Amino acid sequence: MLVTYYDAYNVLSKVYSKGSFIKQALLNTQVEPLNKARVTKICYGVLDKDITLNFIISKFCQKAPKLAVKTLLKIGIYSLKYLGTPPHLVTDTLVELCKKLGKQGVSGFLNAVLRRYVREGCEIPQGNGIFALSINYSCPEFIVKKLINSYGLDVTKEFLAYDKERTFIRFNDGVDGLKYLEENNVKYYKTPYLDTFEVEKFTLSGDFYDGVYTFQSIGSRAICALALGGDSLLDCCSAPGGKAVKLSSIYKTVTACDIHEHRVELIKSYATRMNKPNVNAIVKDATVYDEAFDSRFDTVLCDVVCSGSGVMKDNPDIKLNRTDNDILELSKLQLKILKNASRYVKKGGELIYSTCSVLSEENDLVIAEFLKENSGYTIENLNSELNCIKTEYGLQFLPHVSQGAGFYACKIKRL
Repeated sequence: MLVTYYDAYNVLSKVYSKGSFIKQALLNTQVEPLNKARVTKICYGVLDKDITLNFIISKFCQKAPKLAVKTLLKIGIYSLKYLGTPPHLVTDTLVELCKKLGKQGVSGFLNAVLRRYVREGCEIPQGNGIFALSINYSCPEFIVKKLINSYGLDVTKEFLAYDKERTFIRFNDGVDGLKYLEENNVKYYKTPYLDTFEVEKFTLSGDFYDGVYTFQSIGSRAICALALGGDSLLDCCSAPGGKAVKLSSIYKTVTACDIHEHRVELIKSYATRMNKPNVNAIVKDATVYDEAFDSRFDTVLCDVVCSGSGVMKDNPDIKLNRTDNDILELSKLQLKILKNASRYVKKGGELIYSTCSVLSEENDLVIAEFLKENSGYTIENLNSELNCIKTEYGLQFLPHVSQGAGFYACKIKRL
């Protein structure tokens, strides 16, 4: 247990003190292989419940503890409250770790706070107020408020309460996925898409590297299903390349772009692994006009940078880093990308705008602003095999409705 908590502490310290993303921090931290699954669970869990844990700590500490002690307290309280780890094991191990980290002077304080929490517990605010919902569901207040404004209280609570971890795999063209899963004794659930399945306790095998299957979220797969196919597709913000690779089956050529060279390499690697030579990955800034692309593509996909508010369960560090002002700045960037990309669509062609956000400021409101300034485009009526909510301009996928997906999609036709 000591090694597990030590590894979790090192990962979380990179997130809290250096602003690292959790996935990056896990990759850059040497973790004992036998402990990796548990360390990952603790780190993701602490970040997911960060707001609740901060509230609990505030009730037991007159002054905010220094970051190192606070991180240890979060690991401890998370283990006690959400994992049901025996109190003596949590307390004794963290006190020992505190000393090994050279912080003997605060080990007594750490011990006292944890033992007091075990004795007294902490009452979490209840009710339907913004603050209570924020603490109870560990979600930033500004997001709670926006959700209620967009969806109402009942849907917001269902969204915030959704807590299921799901894994989806998509099989490559020509592979009988159903047969593969049954022959390998994998527990699976069907989705609306014949090549995509939800799986449980799935172990990565060599078939992944041989291009038999890949991992792709159900929301990403649903957005791919909206494309019609044709001669040419431009994926403006493509990395790591899941949509571009899937759509290469129904387009003769796919141009996949990203602003960063290292992320373009991810697209190339993905396409090579899945044997998709018609995917051409290049470095390109989606906000900068390229005359060579003007009116060139049957379909342009804009899966724009966004808040990630629809995938907070998979990326809990979003809750630490996003602010209300970020949403405003992101919406400006999204509109800029959309305006530029719209010029690359052939006349009569389609543009698919998508985000992994559930906030209207990044979705319908961006589309509304675009339509105000661009009369040569019209909204296409959309339907999806995956359950979702229809909005004024597009489709909103919500985790508790859409098998865990938190995405938005809209299709615009160039007249």
